[in-house]
Amino acid sequence: MVVPTLPIDDENAALYTIGQVAAMLGVQLAFLRRLDEQGVIVPVRSAGGQRRYTRREIGQVTETLALIEEGVTLAGVRHVLTLRHRVAQLESDLAELRQERRVDSGRVARG
Repeated sequence: MVVPTLPIDDENAALYTIGQVAAMLGVQLAFLRRLDEQGVIVPVRSAGGQRRYTRREIGQVTETLALIEEGVTLAGVRHVLTLRHRVAQLESDLAELRQERRVDSGRVARG
């Protein structure tokens, strides 16, 4: 039996409203709106124009709260999140290249 993948299993599925996120994290709606307006965390919009957050974005809001508590400005938070995303991309690319190299090395050793 194949178990279907549900949207809730996808960390990039935009499932949560701004009100749900605010309640989950104990923050004001205005704070989440400001993060959007400042380009820190920009959720997708539903057909009706409502903000919809992913689990990944909710994690970023949590990171943002921690950085703000440490004294980082919203502009600084935006840079930190951008750099963290870029590092994750580079680490993924590196892992992929290493895997390709292992596969190629295996072919050379056998061939």
